[in-house]
Formats: sequence, C-alpha cells, structure tokens
Amino acid sequence: MKKLMTMLALFMSFCMVCAPMAQAETMKSLRGSEAVKGDAPSENYRWEKDRKPLPRQFVQQPPLIPHTTKGYLITKEFNKCLDCHSWDRTADTGATKVSITHFKTRGGTELTNISPRRYFCQQCHVPQTDAKPLVGNTFKPADGLVK
Repeated sequence: MKKLMTMLALFMSFCMVCAPMAQAETMKSLRGSEAVKGDAPSENYRWEKDRKPLPRQFVQQPPLIPHTTKGYLITKEFNKCLDCHSWDRTADTGATKVSITHFKTRGGTELTNISPRRYFCQQCHVPQTDAKPLVGNTFKPADGLVK
C-alpha cells in the first residue's frame, strides 16, 4: 500500500509539473503569432479615449464601456464603476444608470442593491475599441437594431 501511494504521489507531481509546460507550448492566439500569456492585457493593448457609445449589434448585448477602465478597482468590498453609475450618483455624474435587471437575483427576487451575480461589471461589459477582428466573419446586426 505504501509503495502504491508513493507511486501515485510521484505520478501526480509529474503531471502538475509537466502538463502546464506542454499546454503552454501548444496554445496559440487566434492570430497564430505567439503563445497565449494569460488573462492580462498585453503591452500592445491600446486604451481608447472617451467617446460616444457604439451602437449595440444584437438584442441582449451588454452595452460597451465608452471610456477607459484602466486602473478601475472592483473587489468584493468596492466597485469603482458604481462611483458614477449607481442610481444615487447618476444625476451628479451624467453617467448611465445601472439597469434595473442588475437588482434581481437569479430567481427574480428584487434586491435593494446590485445582485452579487451582476456586481463584477467587466464579466459582461468591456471597453469599446476599434480593434481589427481576430478572424473573419459575416455577422450582421439584428434587423431591429439597424437604422
């Protein structure tokens, strides 16, 4: 039994060390130019200047963020976005109010504050940018959204 446990421990150690190395070598970006280096924006990412929001392309699309979010702090104790977008601050800031849908639980119960599942804004909302597509596509906006 002791020998089996030792062998299992050695095998697991090998897997923990070697598997991530092998995976990193085979992962490529969609552009195919370099290996993926994690979730952090690369040094080539260009933060856009503030501008008017871009139109939505499909019915349930979360609005894009029309300003930089560089350095915005969002933790479980603090959300920088709510400094301007909370309902009690929008009159002073001129920012768009957080949608009423963000105050409901998954079961539909209305809350007095932002729902925990909607609290981390950049899970759905991303800064807009004029980036070239990673791959070609033939997407067309929803007919009801075309002006």
